[in-house]
Amino acid sequence: MTSQGKTISDKCFPFILPACLALLLFVLAAGAVVAQTTPDGSSPAVTGITAGRARSLVGAVIALASLVMGWRVKARSKAAGHSGAGNGGSLRTQAIIALLLGGIAIILSVVHLGASAGAVYGSGSGKAGAIVALVLGLAGAALSGLSLRTKRG
Repeated sequence: MTSQGKTISDKCFPFILPACLALLLFVLAAGAVVAQTTPDGSSPAVTGITAGRARSLVGAVIALASLVMGWRVKARSKAAGHSGAGNGGSLRTQAIIALLLGGIAIILSVVHLGASAGAVYGSGSGKAGAIVALVLGLAGAALSGLSLRTKRG
């Protein structure tokens, strides 16, 4: 119980529900990418959102949310001067959530890259999007980790 009468689960619930919905979307979009080849064996250009691209976009959205949350928490903690006054507990909770979202995005990206290991760029597998999601997830986790670090001295 915090001083405001809210538990940590009450504060985290608005963030947990969208993360669970994103994971559900990832699982539902996990259908196999159908090989699109012509009778002579050539592969036409793939356009639109394929299942692989949709999976990589889910990871990218979660990674972007982690990056934005980590950036905002870092800026707010810098403005507060790490004094511990104000809503320090809320900032810490937000930083932990951003760190978890970054970790989820990293895991989703690595799993997607492992599943599309033999795919060619431009084939609709979402390989490039998974790489972008991995970089964004690493940046979001790093920013939120930096904001969790306290100054001692």
